[in-house]
Amino acid sequence: MARRSLRKYLSCLTAFIIGSSCSTQVQVIAPALSNPLPPPPPLILPNGRPNLIPLPTAQEIWKCEVVVIGGSLGGVAAAYHAMQAGTTTCLIELTPWLGGQISSQGVSAIDASRAMWAYQSFASSWRTFKQKIAQQTVTLPEWTGRAIVTVNDVNSCWVSRLCFVPKAGATAAQQHLENVLPKAPKSRWQTQTAFKGATFDDSGQEIVAIHAIQRIPKESNYMPMGRLSQELASWYAWSADDTFEKVPLRLEPPKGKRMIVIDATDTGEFVGWANLPHRLGSEAKTTTGEVNGAQKDNPQCTQAFTYPFVVAIHDDGGKGLAVLEQTLQQYPPFYASHEHEKIFEMEGFPFFEGRSFFNYRRIVSNTRNSPFYSVPVRGDMTMVNWNRGNDWSWMDPPLIYTAEQVKRSGQQQNWLGGISTIALRHGEDHALLFARWLLKTQSKPHLPLSYLMGDEAYMGTQSGLSLVPYIREGRRILGRAAYGDKAFLMREADVRNDQVGGRDFTPTTVAVTHYDVDIHGCRYRNGAPTGEAVTAPAAGFVVRPVQIPLESMIPQEINNLLIGGKSLAVSHIVNAVTRVHTSEWGVGAAAGTTSAWLAKRPDLTPADIVKQGHMTKLQEQMLSQNLRLTW
Repeated sequence: MARRSLRKYLSCLTAFIIGSSCSTQVQVIAPALSNPLPPPPPLILPNGRPNLIPLPTAQEIWKCEVVVIGGSLGGVAAAYHAMQAGTTTCLIELTPWLGGQISSQGVSAIDASRAMWAYQSFASSWRTFKQKIAQQTVTLPEWTGRAIVTVNDVNSCWVSRLCFVPKAGATAAQQHLENVLPKAPKSRWQTQTAFKGATFDDSGQEIVAIHAIQRIPKESNYMPMGRLSQELASWYAWSADDTFEKVPLRLEPPKGKRMIVIDATDTGEFVGWANLPHRLGSEAKTTTGEVNGAQKDNPQCTQAFTYPFVVAIHDDGGKGLAVLEQTLQQYPPFYASHEHEKIFEMEGFPFFEGRSFFNYRRIVSNTRNSPFYSVPVRGDMTMVNWNRGNDWSWMDPPLIYTAEQVKRSGQQQNWLGGISTIALRHGEDHALLFARWLLKTQSKPHLPLSYLMGDEAYMGTQSGLSLVPYIREGRRILGRAAYGDKAFLMREADVRNDQVGGRDFTPTTVAVTHYDVDIHGCRYRNGAPTGEAVTAPAAGFVVRPVQIPLESMIPQEINNLLIGGKSLAVSHIVNAVTRVHTSEWGVGAAAGTTSAWLAKRPDLTPADIVKQGHMTKLQEQMLSQNLRLTW
């Protein structure tokens, strides 16, 4: 046998050399591996949900009936009202401050329409919260000529009836939750904690745990840089680094119970991570049927985001300008300075006199003189959030990751916020360049301008920029079948009194609001068409009292998730109405109250409330917590 095999081998070898063929097959057997490598873990689990890779063992396990992801304004309202009902509630917030728009995002001037002020169509908890902000004490720098004051002592602006330093908003949010804690004493909340994903049941329709990572600064005097583009990865990473220790957390229901989860993040982090049905950016008229819809669907075209900062009337000997120059040299803008600066303008407003730029969001007024007629004085401070200034509307690249970008970047397995650090950097550059432009072009000898940083800016950062940008629009869910829609969303006609086709949401209303259709649009660097809904903006008098129905808060696919912030089932146009402070509080309060109500009825899902005829009872619960369902 051995000779026959050898002859066959030599015959084939000869045939190969002379170029002919050989019919004999030579079988090559690979040596067996003693330790074969295991197959890689699947990216998507059998239940259709993302597989978290890695998923460290939790060092702390929290027991929660309600979990609030995001300590935004809506998140604070959600946690407050869930706790008010006696429900054990857990809240996690990415930044060091609670409050979202009013604190970490730096927009410390309460937006509300004149109509809402006239009718006082506010929830009782919102009025109480604003009073708490007004009562906060603020220690002013020596150069203001004041020492310790209250917000009320220095409040005088014309965009709002309440303007204040952002740090006061953060303190008020903390106190608001502390005050209600005795009603739900096992509740807890933690800042500097990033959402990382969730675990589901076998069906993929029920969340059974939320995973998060808490970061603990190694230095007691730690203050964030105020350059989120550089800090974001560290804030979300599972692993410790030179700045932070890390503590993996698992939030789960108490034994024998289920929990309700609320996505109260401003970008819809849970929605983006789980890839629930949602919309992003502007929608075409043919998509939504809106009269003023965009020319095309453009998921890149979300509203502009903004890094607010603080400017004061103070002679600092040029220090603020010098630091700005140094920063811009150390981190040169990606785009040339002149590209940014050609956008800057006062939009026809005077800078100091009367109804001025400075008085618009003046957060410290030493004399409390009229914001409409008077000139500010030395020691006054203004928070800058200006359309033709620090708004960043360029989509080169866009801020919010699409579903495909999330998937391609691996963030379904290891969530890192689902936003572009390059876009964040552009926004930071733009804000710092606008601050420099203001100091160079608007300062006067008797009214010198200074850019504030660190503790003097009350933004909680070294750079003087807000901890995170003010994000007007993120991912917006598509709801379930309701009000004639197969996938519900609120459309333009639902909020305007000059269009036909608006629907009456009274049967399922959970909050009310009102505002202009105020779209801060998008653009491309090269001026290419954006498809933006350019004809949609409208003044408040054409906007009717807006009813927000429960269906706008219930996503598809998951049975124990609610929206508690900006990620409602609304169109791009309607988002321009519902994105402001008052709306966000109302939505969050409704989500918190609904979650607490469901916690006592474990056989019901949010969708069951309407389908099984429980809406009246839920609305009664909301009215008992002094929420507003009508004007």
